[in-house]
Amino acid sequence: MNTSKGRVLVAMSGGIDSSVAAVLLHEQGYEVVGMTMKTWDYASAGGSKKETGCCSLDSINDARQIAVELGFPHYIIDIRDEFGDFVISNFTEEYLAGRTPNPCVLCNTHIKWDALLRRADQLGCQFIATGHYAQVREENGRYVISKGLDENKDQSYALWGVSQQSLARTLFPLGQMRKTEIYDEARRRGFTELVNKPESYEICFIPDNDYRGFLRRRVAGLEERVAGGQFVLRDGTVIGTHEGYPFYTIGQRKGLGVALGFPVYVTEIRPETNQVVLGNYEELASTRTVVGKLNMGKYASLEGRGLVPSVTKVRYNHGGAPAFLEQIGDKIHVYFEEPVHAITPGQAAVFYEGQDVLGGGWIERHIIEEVATPAAQTVETI
Repeated sequence: MNTSKGRVLVAMSGGIDSSVAAVLLHEQGYEVVGMTMKTWDYASAGGSKKETGCCSLDSINDARQIAVELGFPHYIIDIRDEFGDFVISNFTEEYLAGRTPNPCVLCNTHIKWDALLRRADQLGCQFIATGHYAQVREENGRYVISKGLDENKDQSYALWGVSQQSLARTLFPLGQMRKTEIYDEARRRGFTELVNKPESYEICFIPDNDYRGFLRRRVAGLEERVAGGQFVLRDGTVIGTHEGYPFYTIGQRKGLGVALGFPVYVTEIRPETNQVVLGNYEELASTRTVVGKLNMGKYASLEGRGLVPSVTKVRYNHGGAPAFLEQIGDKIHVYFEEPVHAITPGQAAVFYEGQDVLGGGWIERHIIEEVATPAAQTVETI
């Protein structure tokens, strides 16, 4: 086979997306090397759910079987220590700080890409590839992530933190495909087990989706430390007691055990006083947020450009909201045209210009008090 396109290390989870990505690259003339990363040992999580997902033995075997059938090498690497030390430690620390973490974004940014590139160098691979629904291109000396063609499956939000150096060597074979096409490709090649395999949407180290149970098992004495905290209204009125501030998230409505005659939501978490602030839906609305620990994409910086228009997503399943961005030093202040509900410290904010990712960062705080939206005529476009 002609392998003039180069040697590529493909991250293979055993699922249909990464498997089809490897197959397509193989057929396009790349010399493919498959690699499956073991990030987590389910037995150590202490949960009750059967092991499934990207780290299970079945998934590792599925990935290897594809490699065997197509005749390319496949490796399994154990990155549990580096994953646990960074991603899981951050996960627990963020909840203890009253924030809601996004471990999948953090893993992509700091663990998976670094781990893949190190092994790619060891194996003589010029490129790495994943099964993400996103696209990357070079423009004006920058590597730009843009949305995948299938916007229902688009994963560009989860990739904002990947560095320019990493993107320079990254391929996204599924970026121009729809999910239905992926299924068709798998069926055409006889990979019926992959077509029928259920997809996992859970955090890989919390297979039972019970993050509160995970925290209780992970942090010794946590329940005793945080039990008996107060539910309060914004004006400080005490309206009840709760189980401990780490067990609540901004926007939460269910499981509060508080009846005020109207729906109430968690609007703020105060770890220093073990208080959880409740309010009505309108009190969840913010017109401004501050974002830090930036990683810029399409442009190296927005500083000095005035107010830059964008569509900003404040969580993975958020449709995005029109906003103006103002970079001040190493922070971006986001001014939304209309109030946005449940902006959550610890989550990522990702900024889009059309289909392209301008950059992103971590939400540090949201300002509930309404502020005037900057006038359109003051906006400086890029």
